[in-house]
Amino acid sequence: MKKDIIKSLIAIKQNEIPFNVIDRDVKLPINRGKIITIPGVRRCGKSTMMEIAINELVSNGVPRQNILWMGFDDERLVNMSSDELDEVIVSYMEMYPEIPIKDVHIFLDEIQLIKDWEYFVLRVYKSYCKNIYVCGSNATMLSTELGSALRGYPLEYETYPLSFNEYCRFKGIRNTCFLEQDRARLKTAFETYNRSSSFPEVVLTVSESEQLKLLQGYFNTMLLRDLADHYGISNTGVLRYFVKRIMANLSKPTSINAIYNDLKSQGLKIGKDDLYLWADYVCNIFMFARIPKYNRSIVKEQKSLFKYYCIDNGLRSAVIMPQSNDNGKNLENTIFMQLNRTRLPSDKISYYQGVAECDFVIQRNDSVTQLIQVTWDMSDPETRTREINGLLEASAATQCDNLLIITNDTDSSFSCQGKEIRIVPAWKWLLGM
Repeated sequence: MKKDIIKSLIAIKQNEIPFNVIDRDVKLPINRGKIITIPGVRRCGKSTMMEIAINELVSNGVPRQNILWMGFDDERLVNMSSDELDEVIVSYMEMYPEIPIKDVHIFLDEIQLIKDWEYFVLRVYKSYCKNIYVCGSNATMLSTELGSALRGYPLEYETYPLSFNEYCRFKGIRNTCFLEQDRARLKTAFETYNRSSSFPEVVLTVSESEQLKLLQGYFNTMLLRDLADHYGISNTGVLRYFVKRIMANLSKPTSINAIYNDLKSQGLKIGKDDLYLWADYVCNIFMFARIPKYNRSIVKEQKSLFKYYCIDNGLRSAVIMPQSNDNGKNLENTIFMQLNRTRLPSDKISYYQGVAECDFVIQRNDSVTQLIQVTWDMSDPETRTREINGLLEASAATQCDNLLIITNDTDSSFSCQGKEIRIVPAWKWLLGM
């Protein structure tokens, strides 16, 4: 009976090929002979990334019959055990006995719902097929846990909500600025992108009230399933408050100890060590990413206060009350997300803090390659002085002269103390112009 269900699911998915999806900037590799894992926050388009890969395979001549897609979130498979996973392979071989299993491309979606699934994937990879793609939305699909479960075999492609370039593609906006109206259209699109959500489903949803419901649903699922259930946290009220506190302190050095003292003063019982673990967990599930204070000493760097950035500006706005100064915070968050999205494995992002501050210190291996300040508007003389002083002080400390200020809409360059400083509009920088 279960094999009939599996065969039906395989056939239904094959009949949907080619999938009606919008391309993303990063594509999954094909024919790499590796287990490809796609970690990332919930609802960021991981399954769609696999569908895009299938479209590419088919356009390159792979028959759709050579695609085995199995989604384990079907209610008819809810009680499936790891011992029964072999039925997926057996069912496919019965459907297509003439196709060698080594020539098949296997896509496993939401397989984390089956306990001990990783042993099945490893056995299939070692014995039958070298082209396996794995993704899912549960916290057990995190990059750290996948690496441990699959013992170093996977090639990881972390997925994020939409970049600005992808956002323009989803919205049908040309990303060229040859004409004045194109430039104006891109600037308007960026301002919407900067304050809104870039989750694909939300971007494609027209109704603002429906967008809000989606985002609040995402947040509650992350909080209750990915954090509370997965990590065994029973005090969900304090957990919710803790996450909101980090969201409210976006882009600033955040003291977990200060949050602990605040909770203690309210008579709420929670261990300080638990809060430090929670700070790790919210990053593990990709709700936040964090960066340390720049220091040549690794020990001192790790003891510094971290700055936290949220995976999505719209998610943050749906959870906490938007403030009047959110344009600048959102802009810094947007810039960080792009830096994080495009960095190489050898890259490192930190912030500089001395007498003055610099938002981002970009390192490649042991060298600082760029210093970046982010501010919404530089027309105020005090703001301009603060941003420039932060760059110059960080430049002296890091010996880096590649200095950049990203604003909402200023495009110029100037020299100060013998150093060239560029100012670029965020929309232009995000598009690589």
